[in-house]
Amino acid sequence: MKAQTHRSVLFGAVFLALLVAAIAAAVHAQQGKVVSSYGPTNQDVTFEQIKAARLAVKTERAKAHAELLNARYNLDIKADPAITMSGGKPVPVGPTAKLAGVTWEQLDKMTPEQIKDRGFFPYKPLPFPDHAEGGMLFPEMTLKLLPRLTRFDLDFDLPEQVLPDAVPAIYLTTRPDLGDVAKGRLVTINNFYEIFNGLLNPKQLEGLRLLVTQFPQQQFNATEDRRTDRPDGMLGVTCFDCHVNGHTNDATHLVGDIRPQEFRHRIDTPSLRGVNIQRLFGSQRALKTVEDFTEFEQRAAYFDGDICMAAKKGVNVLERGSQVHFMTEFLSLLDFPPAPKLNIYGELDTAQATRGELRGEALFNGKAQCAKCHAAPYYTDNTMHNLMAERFYKQEMQNGMMMAADGPIKTFPLRGIKDSPPYLHDGRCRTLEDTVEYFNLIQQLHLAAAEKKDLAAFLRAL
Repeated sequence: MKAQTHRSVLFGAVFLALLVAAIAAAVHAQQGKVVSSYGPTNQDVTFEQIKAARLAVKTERAKAHAELLNARYNLDIKADPAITMSGGKPVPVGPTAKLAGVTWEQLDKMTPEQIKDRGFFPYKPLPFPDHAEGGMLFPEMTLKLLPRLTRFDLDFDLPEQVLPDAVPAIYLTTRPDLGDVAKGRLVTINNFYEIFNGLLNPKQLEGLRLLVTQFPQQQFNATEDRRTDRPDGMLGVTCFDCHVNGHTNDATHLVGDIRPQEFRHRIDTPSLRGVNIQRLFGSQRALKTVEDFTEFEQRAAYFDGDICMAAKKGVNVLERGSQVHFMTEFLSLLDFPPAPKLNIYGELDTAQATRGELRGEALFNGKAQCAKCHAAPYYTDNTMHNLMAERFYKQEMQNGMMMAADGPIKTFPLRGIKDSPPYLHDGRCRTLEDTVEYFNLIQQLHLAAAEKKDLAAFLRAL
């Protein structure tokens, strides 16, 4: 009997020990799942294994993202051939946002709380095509011109109708008499000298050379965790791959300064036109000079803000006193497109403008309160504002992205805005009409349909 009791006690002790060990192992495993600020710098798998894993999920995630876009937007977007960008491409016309069981007029009468509770807000934050993956992603129109930028694992998600010109015009503050210097040519390392020699001084010309030179980046480099097959893509990307001809092609990325991954914001490439009049750079980073921005992009943003990844993948450390200086000296020459209907104060010339544009300008400066942030002549106040759009939607996960608060966003200049669709920092507003609808709700302006139309007409004249 005593032996049996002893065995029972021994069995119980062993069981308890095993249970404690199992719990400890489970706790340790859970601790191992804690999200780190750092990426997996030292890979234990090959390029072929990484590629196979990415391709295995590509179709499913692309389908989920397409379903989200189709639920939110009318993807059959119209363009008005009578209204064109400075490069000649027709401007898309909206609004394109889909409303579920409500009209714009009904939305206008609802409070932010009512819109939030019923899930009616049509302009929620926009996820990246595969938000858990992220990285630089280029539109098809750019890949046709620069196939080295093709990723094997992801395809761009926005239709070409809502993107800028594939080859935007270039205007120089120093030579406005030349008009479009690019003349339909995509500026690359192969032709920059031919196009700009004789127009720029030697420092500016060297700065432009650096802007069209490939340097390693998170997805485009020679390591096993790259996202490109092409040998030339392994060399990296250039500044002008996203900021095509000093403007933008709307290439998309995720901001590098937020963790964990699901809270990172999608960011669409802004135009570099008019950086000479700007005092903040980056949609949220509030970098104080274009020199800071140029250096930051190469050192950090190219590598998702991960300094370990930057070291592994071959970060190009720019020399501040010459290289950065030369690059920014060229960038400061990029001008806004001509606006023939504006006078020297950036206001409409009454002899040139239509009645609708003039009514829109009055709304812009009055009832719509746009001028409080977007003041003439360049239509920016060079600061940041928090629109608190989260008043209108619930914080929830959609396709790998947590739709949380946006926080403060810089006031982008509105000069030449018709050349830069889609709008807001993540492209959630496809057209200027969508942008007007967005701010009508956010600011609770209660604009009439005719007033919205006039406001969009004024914006296209800037």
